[in-house]
Amino acid sequence: MMAARRAVFGGIVSALAATGGTLAAQQKAPPAPVQSAQLQVSLQEAVRRALDVQPAVVGARGDQRNAGASQRAAAGAFLPTLTLGGSSNKASANRYNSATGQIVTVPSNTSYFGSVGASIDLFDGFRRFANASATSATADAADAEFMNQRAQVTATTQQLFFTALAQEELVRVAEAQLQRAKEELQIALNKFQAGAATRSDTLTATVDLGNGQLALLQANANLATAQANLGRQIGVDQLVRAVPDTALPSLPDTMRLRAEVLDSSPQVQQAAAQVRAARSLVTVARSQYWPTLSASYSNGYTGLNAPWSTTDSYVNNWSLRFSLSWTLFNGFTREANQVSAAVTRDVTEAQAADTRRGVNAQLTQQLAAVTTAYAQIGISGANVAAATEALRVTQERYRLGAGTLLDLLTAQANMTQAQVSQVQARYNYLIARAQVEALVGHAL
Repeated sequence: MMAARRAVFGGIVSALAATGGTLAAQQKAPPAPVQSAQLQVSLQEAVRRALDVQPAVVGARGDQRNAGASQRAAAGAFLPTLTLGGSSNKASANRYNSATGQIVTVPSNTSYFGSVGASIDLFDGFRRFANASATSATADAADAEFMNQRAQVTATTQQLFFTALAQEELVRVAEAQLQRAKEELQIALNKFQAGAATRSDTLTATVDLGNGQLALLQANANLATAQANLGRQIGVDQLVRAVPDTALPSLPDTMRLRAEVLDSSPQVQQAAAQVRAARSLVTVARSQYWPTLSASYSNGYTGLNAPWSTTDSYVNNWSLRFSLSWTLFNGFTREANQVSAAVTRDVTEAQAADTRRGVNAQLTQQLAAVTTAYAQIGISGANVAAATEALRVTQERYRLGAGTLLDLLTAQANMTQAQVSQVQARYNYLIARAQVEALVGHAL
C-alpha cells in the first residue's frame, strides 16, 4: 500500500515539476504583451495623438475649412466681378467686298485691343443675403461637428486607454490566481504524502493549476489586444502601454450636468445649426421668384500700334449696361426647389428635436451608470477584503484537515472573482464618466 502511494506521489511530483518549471519561467518574466509594448503614453498624450490622426476629426476639420471657404464666397457675391482682357488681330491682305462682289487687296496690318470690365447684381431677390445666412449657419454646424467628433474620439480613446489598464491589472489577478493554485497543489501533495489527502485532491489541484495557466495566457492575449487597439487609436503600428493615473476622480455633480448638457452638448448645437442652415436654404429657393437686376461696365481701347510702343492713336470704347431678367415660368422647377427645401427644413427640425431628446435620454442612462459604477467600487473593495479573509481561513482549515479541497477551490474562485470585479468596477466608472464627458462636450 505504501509503495503504491509512493508511486502515485512520484508521478504527481514529476507532473508538478514539469508544469512548475514552465510556471516559474512565466512568473519570473513579465507577460509578453506588456514586455513588447515599447511605447508608453499617458491619458492626455493618448488623446492628443488620437485627435491628430483619427479620420473623423480630420474630416471635421476639413468640413470647417470648406465652410469657411463657402462663407468667403457668399461674402464675395456682394462685390463686383472684375475682368481684364486683351487681344491682337492680323487679317490677310485679300478681302471680299460684299458691295461690289469683288476681291480687293488692302494693306495687311495688326490691330490691338484691351479692355477692363466690371459687373454686379444690384438686386437678386435677397438670394445673396440668404446664402450668406446659410453659409454662416453651415459654418456653425461645422464647428459643432468638430466639437462633437473631438468629444467622441476623446471618449473612445479614454475607453481604449482604460481597457488597456484594466487588462493589465487582470493579468496581475491571473498571476495571483496561478500562484495560489501552485500553493494549493503543494499543500495537496504534502497532505497526500502524509496520508491525510486522497489522490483525487492532488489531481484536482493539478487541474486547477492548469486552469490558472490558461487564465494567465488568456489575460496576456487580452492585454495584447487592448494595447494593439490603443496603438491603432493613436496612430502607431505597435503595442502601446497605458500609463495609469493614481488619482480616481470623484462623482460629478449630476444635477448641474443635466441643466447644462441640453445647451452645451455638441450634438444639440450641431443639430440646431443645421436647422438654421435649412431654413436659410428655403429663403434661397424663394428668391427664384424675384427678378434679377444687374449692371455692367466695360472700357476698351483699340489701335493699330503695338501697346508697348505707343497708345496715342488708340480709340476708346466704353459701355454701361443695365439688365433686368425675370423668370415668369420655368416648368415648375422653382416650385419643386421650394418644396424640396421646405421638406429638408422640416426633416432637419424633427431631427434636431429628436437629437435633443436623445441626448437627454443618453445622459440619464450614463449618469445612472456612473452612479452605479461608483457605488460598486466600494462594494467590490469590501468583497475583496471578505474573500481574502475567507480564503485565509479555508486554507488553514484544509491544511489542518478540518476542510475539504472543494471548500478551498470555492474560496479560491471567490477570491479571483472578487478581484476581477474590483478591477471592472473601477474602470467601468472611468469609462462611464468618459461617456458623460462626450455628451457634455468638455471634461467634468
